[in-house]
Amino acid sequence: MNTPQSPRDARSDGASRRDLLKVAGAVAVGLGGATRTAKARTMPLIKNGRIKQSLVHWCYEPYWKDADAFIKVAQDLGCTSVELAPPEMYPKLKAAGLDNAIAQIDMSPDPPFLRGFNDPKNWDKVIAATRTAIDACAEYGFKRVICFTGYSEGLSLEEGAANCVEGFKKIVGYAEQKGVTLCLEMLNTRAADHPMKGHPGYQGDHVDYCVDIIKRVGSPNLKLLFDFYHVQIMDGDLIRRLHELKDLVGHIHTAGNPGRGELDEKQEIYFPPLMHALLEIGYDGYVGHEFIPTRDPLEGLKQAVTLCDV
Repeated sequence: MNTPQSPRDARSDGASRRDLLKVAGAVAVGLGGATRTAKARTMPLIKNGRIKQSLVHWCYEPYWKDADAFIKVAQDLGCTSVELAPPEMYPKLKAAGLDNAIAQIDMSPDPPFLRGFNDPKNWDKVIAATRTAIDACAEYGFKRVICFTGYSEGLSLEEGAANCVEGFKKIVGYAEQKGVTLCLEMLNTRAADHPMKGHPGYQGDHVDYCVDIIKRVGSPNLKLLFDFYHVQIMDGDLIRRLHELKDLVGHIHTAGNPGRGELDEKQEIYFPPLMHALLEIGYDGYVGHEFIPTRDPLEGLKQAVTLCDV
């Protein structure tokens, strides 16, 4: 990963901004100069809007640390959500008319995916953190909270799954009462070159394993976070799986494979057919862009949202 630009550098990238303004400005031909400029500043890049798109906060926060700047980037692109956002950002998202498509849980000092529902010794902390996230979502009208199996740490697959089922049953009823859906994320265990590109030791590293847990819990408020990057690495067959799991998919993430970089020609996943598959199965949730920039972040995001705007 390249060294992140400062927020000032990222926001002041003249070429990127000019490109975006040219796209928006084309529709303003014939208007007065002042009106044309105002329209160009607010015309979003996303045009069709059949796929609701979201920016994952942790990936791009190094470039736009200021919440207002981050929100402005989302709006300029036409994204209607900034997800996994810190709770202190919720009031600004709400004021800007943006969603938080899926909320993070706070397991500090550990990352949230390290200690999950697969080990009873984590239940008190993870259930409390999940309840706090559910309450915050209910307050602001957000609808989803992320959740994880956790790392195996010596637990067998069978033990981990049974513990997850029992643990989720302790909190999913509360999520139902609050109108919030928990989304269990499957993560890959193969990529070991970067702490956010792969998670060796994570127990829920296959789609079928996570789906089995979800089905055994048996609540409409526990679904699957289907991350194209992670699923491609471990299981593949993305379009078929979307159709098979259409009733269980609660949220979508994107990133290129290999490398968890941009959705460009340097990686193997072609995203437009995946977006069409989402439309075919009646998916009405968000697609969250969760790639780690290797070049200008705004250029990468412009490419991503355009590819997914089918």
